[in-house]
Amino acid sequence: MTVRERTELLEEQILSPYATLSKKTRGRDRPEEECEMRTPFQRDRDRIIHCKAFRRLKHKTQVFLSPEGDHYRTRLTHTLEVAQIARTIARGLLLNEDLTEAISLGHDLGHTPFGHAGERVLNELCEHGFRHNEQSVRVVEKLENEGRGLNLTHEVRDGILCHTSGTQAQTPEGRIVRLADKIAYINHDIDDAVRAGVLSERDIPGHITSVLGTRRSVRIDTLVKSVIRASGGAEIRMEEHIFPLFLELRQFMFQKVYLNPYAKKEEEKVPFLIKTLFEYAKNPAHLPPDLREIAEREGTERAAADFIAGMTDRYAVVLFQDISIPKSWDH
Repeated sequence: MTVRERTELLEEQILSPYATLSKKTRGRDRPEEECEMRTPFQRDRDRIIHCKAFRRLKHKTQVFLSPEGDHYRTRLTHTLEVAQIARTIARGLLLNEDLTEAISLGHDLGHTPFGHAGERVLNELCEHGFRHNEQSVRVVEKLENEGRGLNLTHEVRDGILCHTSGTQAQTPEGRIVRLADKIAYINHDIDDAVRAGVLSERDIPGHITSVLGTRRSVRIDTLVKSVIRASGGAEIRMEEHIFPLFLELRQFMFQKVYLNPYAKKEEEKVPFLIKTLFEYAKNPAHLPPDLREIAEREGTERAAADFIAGMTDRYAVVLFQDISIPKSWDH
């Protein structure tokens, strides 16, 4: 018996009847020989961690654009916090932790620079719209590995696609990630907003903190336990007395942070920057070779969107400066 087979046997013996078993995956688009050591979902997790798009997340905005300070969240640290919360929930429900982790680590691979501000601009510019969850799937299917993609399992790609609002993931593990994403960003965004002086913990309405908690770690603990207690079968949810307060906390964050003119004042510059880069990238001569091929097959707009979505914040700024600001003549 190989290590992988032993792990698959343990899954059958230990996990919930509703868990997605590794040996029952719907497989990959391109069949591969099984690994002796790792299950398919473990291999997917490793492929995501080692891909270039994952490494770029460390220089992509979460909420605050180019914050001064080392302790603000980036898209990468957000991803890691989602993975931690999701795995804890999966463990508590005896669901597949490896599948849950792989989906978590891949859910934001296609996110634009400058957070949702960048996503909104690309959505306006692209004829068929732009959604980061769909782009994340495109990254793992077509853009990574020199156009060959990562050849991930169906269950991981489905979880990545369905981590936002809309269609629910086909697996309970994917539905966990959808909720863990919200739990993570609401609470770490409060932490960053307090650090930035945008709000104080005392600003959160007392009837919310009296139940959910007055500190980030306590709130996360409360919400995670609530999901584990309330979920049953393949349904993933919070307790009925907790979920409305969680939604109210989310609405509070929209009012105080996400739509706060002071906190988001730098976002006013994002549309002009993204539009300038988009027009520049629609010229295939300005694209790297792999994206020129996409421009030929799928059109210049598609290639331009892929190019910009893959940028880090700082690369986007440097390229914008390079094409927009005249340089001194050096004879």
